[in-house]
Formats: sequence, structure tokens, C-alpha cells
Amino acid sequence: MILAGVLKLVGAGLEFFLGIPGLGGGFILALYWTPLLFMLVFHIVTLVFSKNEGLPIWGPVLGIIASTLGFIPVLGMMLHWAAFICLLVDGIQTLKRKNDTTNNAVA
Repeated sequence: MILAGVLKLVGAGLEFFLGIPGLGGGFILALYWTPLLFMLVFHIVTLVFSKNEGLPIWGPVLGIIASTLGFIPVLGMMLHWAAFICLLVDGIQTLKRKNDTTNNAVA
């Protein structure tokens, strides 16, 4: 459970960088869209870990959408923002859920 939460938070950080106007787009263009391919694979791996643990998958799913449509200039930037927010919230909730189950098991 903790691995899925950490992957979601790392994904949120990467999406934050890719969503920065000018900088994220320039990075993607400079590397010939390979960051989008990397993020697609990263989000699929995160989705698999989340699904196997029975955790919410809405963060990685939005990340997959952002990675596949991220080549469209303005839409891609907005999707990276949305993926950042969703992955951040999803990752925090996942880690909090892990913390709650650990505290309940000890008590």
C-alpha cells in the first residue's frame, strides 16, 4: 500500500514539472515527447500497483489521459495540472489510509 502511495506522490511531482508553462512543454519538445511515453508507462505501473492493493485508481487514470493527450499544447498543460492535483490528493489519501490501518492494527 505504501508503494502505491509513494508512486502517486512521485507522479504528482513529475506532473507538476510537466505542467509548468514553457518549461514543461520545452522539456517535452526537447526530448521528442519521450517524457510523455515515460509518464504513460509510469502511470500504468502505478495503476497496476493501486489496483492490486484495492486502492483508488482515479489519479493514475487521469495521469494516463494526460500522457496520451499531453502533446496538444494548451490541453496537455491543463491535463498535467489536473493530473498533478488528482495524484497529489490520491497519494496523500493512500498514505493516510495506510497510516490509519497501521494505527488500528496496533490498538
